[in-house]
Amino acid sequence: MIQFIRAGHAGRFVRPLAGAALLLACTAPLALADDAEVLARVNGRDITVGEVNLAKEAFAEQLGQVPETAQQNILVDVLIDMHVLADAAEKAGLAGTDLFERRMAFLRNQALRNAFVEEKVQAAITDEELQARYQKDVAGYQAPEEVHARHILVKTDEEAKAIIADLDAGGDFAAIAAEKSLDGSKANGGDLGFFTKGQMVPEFEAAAFDLEAGSYNKVPVKTQFGFHIIKVEEKRTQPVPSFEEVKEQVRQVVSRETFGSVMEQLKAEAEIERLGEADVPQTDVVPPAAPADPAAPAQP
Repeated sequence: MIQFIRAGHAGRFVRPLAGAALLLACTAPLALADDAEVLARVNGRDITVGEVNLAKEAFAEQLGQVPETAQQNILVDVLIDMHVLADAAEKAGLAGTDLFERRMAFLRNQALRNAFVEEKVQAAITDEELQARYQKDVAGYQAPEEVHARHILVKTDEEAKAIIADLDAGGDFAAIAAEKSLDGSKANGGDLGFFTKGQMVPEFEAAAFDLEAGSYNKVPVKTQFGFHIIKVEEKRTQPVPSFEEVKEQVRQVVSRETFGSVMEQLKAEAEIERLGEADVPQTDVVPPAAPADPAAPAQP
């Protein structure tokens, strides 16, 4: 069952994965307009924008923390090194070894798999399919209650009781939080935004959901962090994210399910033999990690 979960103010559309289920993240298309532009040469061979774009996909994980403006120069350096080493391997006769041929066969199969997933699975998914899946899940979705609260966190029960007395005397909750709270939310007057059940520690959550909107607890709430005074600003049913907000998450779900169906059909039509397997109960076997994205290029 797909669930809508809103963390703070940002909505996201998620589905629990079981076992080795594959999450298909859609691969962004490569920029093709400048593919032929030459960025470097090694021993007379061109390194083009097209090759850099391929490398950008291959090294996407490693480039995650690299600024976009620095990525091209880094990738050109990587490709220069790769070309230099490839030429050295050619001169050493490594291109004719059995190991090299086996690796090339593996990489060819991997590239063909990626192309099939991109062209026959991901590219075939229409916006109409995504809309239909979204509407189906929205129809069965029960929106949870969420609370908008502020809090003041202090070290001792005595401090918390003194603050409650100040509030009873007309003190401003946000101002006191900004002055005395030990939590990072003090910069926002103790504002924690909206949250649903399961997002806070149990003691805090129970107290927050028991309070009426506009009220604060008269007895300090103790958690592993200290003592809390909680004020509930608002209670509401969590809004359902719009299709546009969750479109890419819906695409991942539909992609994964479509990929599973296609794989099931293809394997049913193929002649598959598994030979030489050890006689070990399946529950005791730990499978290798499934790729996060079956359409992603091979990692170096």
